Amino acid sequence: MKVNRVVADLPTTSMAAAVKFYTSVVGMRVVMNHGWIVTLADPERPEVQLSLMTHDATAPVVPVASIQVEDVDASYQAALDSDAEIIYELTDEPWGVRRFFVEDPDGNVVNILSHIR
Repeated sequence: MKVNRVVADLPTTSMAAAVKFYTSVVGMRVVMNHGWIVTLADPERPEVQLSLMTHDATAPVVPVASIQVEDVDASYQAALDSDAEIIYELTDEPWGVRRFFVEDPDGNVVNILSHIR
């Protein structure tokens, strides 16, 4: 399995305050804004990213991280085979990703995704 990107997902109760903090204190720039999730990136290295979330638009929880993989279906099958708890079933989302949420052995909920081609 190939991992293409890992992004930390931080919950926030005030998107405006959180965005202001990370843009002014750290120098990141907004690269995606869906209202409920904003992704920020380093202007010099756009692969260095952080997402802020007030909630998740379709899943029941805010994950701690999003891991973009080359083959989300293979990752989903591997999660099922390992008896990991699936928190949110494999779903094609309207914003162009195919994803599922899984709980790791320590109870961290991780969003595993691939972009729909």
